[in-house]
Amino acid sequence: MDADEELADEFDENSDYVTFDMAGERYAFPMRRVQEIIRMPAVVKVPLGPPSLEGLANLRGRVLPIVSLRGCCAMDRTGHDETTRVIVVDGGVPLGFVVDRVSSVISIDPQQVEPADSVQATVRSDVLVGVIKSGGGEMTTVLDVDQLIGSQFSRLSEKRSGRDAAAAARVSAESDADAELDDTLELVSFAVEGQEYALPIDQVQEIVQAPESVSHVPNAGSRVLGVIDLRGRLLPVVSMRHVFGLPVTPLEPQNRIVVVSIDGGVVGVVMDTVREVLRVPHQLVAPLPTVVTGDGRSTEVESVCRLEDGKRLVSVLSVNRMFDSPEVRNEIAEYRREDEVEMADGPGGLADDGRGDEELFVVFRLDDEEYAVDVDAVQEIIRVPEALIRVPKSFDFVEGLVNLRGTVLPVVDLRTRLGLGRSERDERQRIVVLIIGGVRTGFIVDSVAEVARVGRNVLEPAPELSAEQARVVSRVANLPEQQRMLLLVQVDQLLAADQAGQAAELCENLVEEALAAV
Repeated sequence: MDADEELADEFDENSDYVTFDMAGERYAFPMRRVQEIIRMPAVVKVPLGPPSLEGLANLRGRVLPIVSLRGCCAMDRTGHDETTRVIVVDGGVPLGFVVDRVSSVISIDPQQVEPADSVQATVRSDVLVGVIKSGGGEMTTVLDVDQLIGSQFSRLSEKRSGRDAAAAARVSAESDADAELDDTLELVSFAVEGQEYALPIDQVQEIVQAPESVSHVPNAGSRVLGVIDLRGRLLPVVSMRHVFGLPVTPLEPQNRIVVVSIDGGVVGVVMDTVREVLRVPHQLVAPLPTVVTGDGRSTEVESVCRLEDGKRLVSVLSVNRMFDSPEVRNEIAEYRREDEVEMADGPGGLADDGRGDEELFVVFRLDDEEYAVDVDAVQEIIRVPEALIRVPKSFDFVEGLVNLRGTVLPVVDLRTRLGLGRSERDERQRIVVLIIGGVRTGFIVDSVAEVARVGRNVLEPAPELSAEQARVVSRVANLPEQQRMLLLVQVDQLLAADQAGQAAELCENLVEEALAAV
């Protein structure tokens, strides 16, 4: 059977086609490959993907890659309008192609078909199947769905064994870091009335942004501000200002609610601001002096961290001491009693001190998108210093070095590492400190949003749209109820082995130079 006969047989089997327009010309997909046609949705931009990728969208609870068909066909890109449509095709996984306008569904006779190489077209010939001729000299070019996908998105059809190997490597790297973590105290620091305090991170369930207001309960006590909805559960909320005996102020955008566990349940504590995640060596932590452990508010502080050579003191609080009053505990229990009764018949939720079916992530922003890393991978979160030590002949994304409590810390601009444009420094930016290849490395992000608890049921593999993207952005947390999608970053893939090695070498060289100077 020659090529023309094979082509005719294919068109005979797939006689129905969806036709659409791009750049003033008409094209078609086989109807059997089309799952549905939708309007252009809101998308989440994904770094390190192919140029034609517009982003990821939520389609009824599933993650849908959205691709510019103009980009795939080497046409000039154009803006979207009311006629723009997305044709969702079956490419091993669903994939949405953006087209200018959908025309109609047609049925064709095999005799109306000519092979693609016999006509001229504005798109690459390797993505054409053939041309449908109709009366009046009009022609409809049929595009090869598999070739379109394979030309830029071959990763979609590959097995995920590489990701499994990467996950195993990550577990090994995290195990190597455990010994170091045993010698440090992990804290979340926050400010109240200009003073800095901290809570041990193992007492913190998660951190969320404060809503505009809380719901007050009639005839309730004065210690609890009210309740908020936290993923379908009622969370009683108290103000740290009230705990400290300070005037309680209205909620503001910079306020954060730290969710902590007490008496087998949870309560949210409003902080003025949340500052950093700290890992402090135990030798820098001292018990509160006995002279100040008498009556009064000082009993809520169990120890003090001496940072920056004693110039910065952080008071470490105890959750149990914060809520040691029976009146406070009873009032909190009244607020959550009804909600706990409703949850008793269902699976365990946040009332469980363990993570159960949930994972905990540090969420940060780059541009308008939200990214997340496993909270266990985060060593600490610090402010960006005014000046960094520049490193000549280094990678473009290496911003420089900083002195972190006597340790040299290489700092990477994460925007540049992920192929995004650089931005001006501002007060919201933070350095997220991670350990990669045994080297502590800081990554500058636009801002740190929260520590979020995410159910494993909403975690799914990210579409593998390019080799590098698949390594770095390995999963997504799809949260349609919140109209959010978190891009989960694979920490051990942020730097290649040679890049991590160079970072380690830079630090060693600086230490040697400093010792030589002494």
